[in-house]
Amino acid sequence: MTEKAKELVKIAYKALDDKKAEDIKIIDIADISVIADYFVIANGTNSSQVEAMVDSVTDELAKHNIHPKRVEGIRSSGWILMDFGDVVVHIFSREDRLFYDLERIWRDGKTVEPAAL
Repeated sequence: MTEKAKELVKIAYKALDDKKAEDIKIIDIADISVIADYFVIANGTNSSQVEAMVDSVTDELAKHNIHPKRVEGIRSSGWILMDFGDVVVHIFSREDRLFYDLERIWRDGKTVEPAAL
């Protein structure tokens, strides 16, 4: 994992935490997938909070001249995927997070505590 990816995860985590995101998880998937080094997964309690979380991640990373390669899902949907290359940020509604259960799908990845970055 590159230091750049770790720094990106830290910034995204703080941006989500600043918007009171629920249950922010960092999963290291570098050893099990080529699509990214890390997933950052969080959910909001309503669509306004989900939108604020997306804006916060976008704005904070832009301050470091980091922009998503692509964003999938619309702001009113229950799942927005923000692809930053080595890091993919998944922002869910509470219901969609339970339904898609990425943590179960990617359980072979290593859960990382923010302090360990």
